[in-house]
Amino acid sequence: MKSPDKHRKIIRAATKVFAKKGFFNARISDIAKEAKVADGTIYLYFNNKADILLSVFEQEIGKLIDQVAGLLEKETDPQEKLRIFITNHLEEMKKNRYLAEVIHIELRQTSKLIREYRKNTFNEYLAIIAQIIKEGQDSGVFRQEFHPHVMRQIIFGSLDEISRCWHVGSDCSLTTDEMSGQMTALFQSGLLVQSV
Repeated sequence: MKSPDKHRKIIRAATKVFAKKGFFNARISDIAKEAKVADGTIYLYFNNKADILLSVFEQEIGKLIDQVAGLLEKETDPQEKLRIFITNHLEEMKKNRYLAEVIHIELRQTSKLIREYRKNTFNEYLAIIAQIIKEGQDSGVFRQEFHPHVMRQIIFGSLDEISRCWHVGSDCSLTTDEMSGQMTALFQSGLLVQSV
């Protein structure tokens, strides 16, 4: 019988292995060793290595979607929504350095596997940013000339790069709040309708 705990344990182990070795260099045996399970146990839960990578994204990005959706649910101010999204993403990436690395590296791969994935759950996550921008434009707070889909790529790209600064040996000494404050201020100042 499959165990939800063991499934989570394998996902955590795979995230760490993919972050350290990359998807193409990682082996099922590496994941099994990190998870402290037999190689064969992996195949009780996953079809292959690609299935594991997609499960990492589905599970972890799914958690981010649920979490930020809950935080945004009662907020109506688009500026505050943008701050919440930025802060939540940075906090979660700071907590999970391996996930930050996997997102940064693997989502940039050109394999069909990743291209197909990007069209699905990951797109749902990015759509939250686009929705915030659109709400701000509809309410007259954010400038109309910026396309929400372009802005979501710019904002996520910046978040993705910044989220690695705590993990790759840089001399970044800013706290999550400081980093979030600077990013939020930068994007809001560019997006806000200028008073005449």
